[in-house]
Amino acid sequence: MSIRALWVVSHEKGESGKVRFSRRFPTVELRTKSLAGTQYVAIPEDCVIPKLLLTELGLVDADKPYVEVRDDCARQHRSPAVELRLDGPGGRTLWPLLTVTQGALILACLPLVEAPPEPRPPLPSLASVSQGLALLSGLQDFLCGPGGKPEPDVLASHLAALPSVLLQVCPLGRPLDTPLPAGSVPAAQPAWKAGVHRGRAVVSVALTEKVEGVLPNVTITLTLPHNGSPLQDILVHPCVTSLDASILTACGVDENDGSAFSGPYKFPFSPPLELFRLCSYTSQVPVPPILGSYQLKAEENHLKVNVVLKLHESVKNSFEYCEAHIPFFNQNLMGSVEVKVSSGQLEVSKEKNLLVWVLGQKFPKSREATLEGTVHFSGTVAGPTDPLCTGFTAYIKLYFRVYSSAKPRIVTTQELVSSEYYIWNSTGDAPVSSGLMML
Repeated sequence: MSIRALWVVSHEKGESGKVRFSRRFPTVELRTKSLAGTQYVAIPEDCVIPKLLLTELGLVDADKPYVEVRDDCARQHRSPAVELRLDGPGGRTLWPLLTVTQGALILACLPLVEAPPEPRPPLPSLASVSQGLALLSGLQDFLCGPGGKPEPDVLASHLAALPSVLLQVCPLGRPLDTPLPAGSVPAAQPAWKAGVHRGRAVVSVALTEKVEGVLPNVTITLTLPHNGSPLQDILVHPCVTSLDASILTACGVDENDGSAFSGPYKFPFSPPLELFRLCSYTSQVPVPPILGSYQLKAEENHLKVNVVLKLHESVKNSFEYCEAHIPFFNQNLMGSVEVKVSSGQLEVSKEKNLLVWVLGQKFPKSREATLEGTVHFSGTVAGPTDPLCTGFTAYIKLYFRVYSSAKPRIVTTQELVSSEYYIWNSTGDAPVSSGLMML
């Protein structure tokens, strides 16, 4: 990023231009000659520069609006860089010559282009062009001052001081800074100004390492207890690579058939990276996980309710949720409710004639919870109906989910979820079924 030559040319209307100051940098010119090789174009004498420059800028020959070497359609103008043609059309050229005009003064410089002459690189890609324009802008402020039109004697004194200024800001043709306007106080160079970085060089290297593990094939074996019933309606995740034909056959066998497959059930699979459900199934429960007693009696215009729920000792006392819904069908809408629970909390939905007993995540230490009280039906609007639940035929429906987890090398979880879990009123007539209780 260097400057080959620098000129300050004055031009008055009706007169030819005059070089007021020029500076050439021989060391930069040697580099230019070495880089260009046979395509090297030498800089002409100063006496030739004003005419070529004024012609290119259209400041001479006002009676000739068209000049072939300047206005030919084949030329591409790339302001603020102009092209000086030394030998007419098709001859040698100097490019890019940067110019800044301030009144009768024309400041011009020829930067070194460290790239092949042809094809010409884009101007924005040349750092020397940015530095050259910054240098000319600084020289303009230095020579002309804040007013822009200095007196002749002031301009002469600034031109006389220009050689010493260039020794500081552009030694050996390498711009280090831009000259300050006369009388101004030195300040830190702004970040936007083009210049050579003179700080300590720092290179930051960041490495990002990505490690992907390939999970091996895994087989999980599910063994039923001695009193367990065969699994039904088995659904597996797509990651299961194969499934025993006997397992698939078991899905279509009646649960009372003694020939049904009773395990062990093997599930080979290649686990995905995210959490997934390996399989789901339905099965008979040998012992109900929650034992219950429900008694419903009528007294005048209200019903007395008594419910006892007991968690079986084989079931882990840790629920995601556990609720008992107690509906009252074929009654008017309920009025006051005087019911107490030994554990959890009670929610009343009068518009649905429904009591919701929320037991929460744990039964008491005794594993037993009770609900008792009185429900009054004082409304005149009929509530929900159910043709099955007439008289004292009534039930409680339980909703729960129990999680059971272990922590071996492969973390597995087993959950027990209620499906159609009813506890019928023992004082009324309940539908009779010959099948076993299902979950």
